[in-house]
Amino acid sequence: MAALSATIFTHLLVISIASLVLYWLINFREGFAFTSKVKPKIFNLHPLLMILGFIVFSGEAMITYKAFPATRKLLKLIHMILHLIALATGIFGVYAVFKFHNVSSIPHMYTLHSWIGLSCICLFGLQLLFGIVTFLFPGAESATRAKFAPWHIFFGVVIFLMAIVAAETGLTEKFFFLKLKQGQEALVVNFIGLLILLFGIFVGLTVAL
Repeated sequence: MAALSATIFTHLLVISIASLVLYWLINFREGFAFTSKVKPKIFNLHPLLMILGFIVFSGEAMITYKAFPATRKLLKLIHMILHLIALATGIFGVYAVFKFHNVSSIPHMYTLHSWIGLSCICLFGLQLLFGIVTFLFPGAESATRAKFAPWHIFFGVVIFLMAIVAAETGLTEKFFFLKLKQGQEALVVNFIGLLILLFGIFVGLTVAL
């Protein structure tokens, strides 16, 4: 019962995060576009894809593997697909912010957020590659899988936590770049950060239960 309650609450957090992120970027930041004369619209793809794509889908991949009633083979496949979606959106999100920096003549990779974020994407890709080779196509021998499994879980949790930290530092950066202090937008940005933190906590709780 506790596991079910945690899972339901985690999915309610997903809905809340998605709603607030879309409300923030559309209502306060003019929406998003891959090509636009309004340069911030290009940047807005970055938080959209990194939060809704990278963090939410990777969190859902962890939850699904533990909470979804299905065969082990199907769970592995769903787990992989969700992580592939997360990696694709993460790469596209990074590309969007690099494009924004280029058109705005802003230097790349000069903040802690960018260091953690890019490291997270690279580790995520390596983790996914090793996971596919070891557990899926065609998969290593059972003894090798058994030895690798605890490390796969450990690094999966570490990378997910890095994604949470990258999101929180990114939101903090944006808060100060926009010179937000008080007001509705400041509250929205802070609440997004709090909900992402809660999401990370409840993903961990759901997996543990």
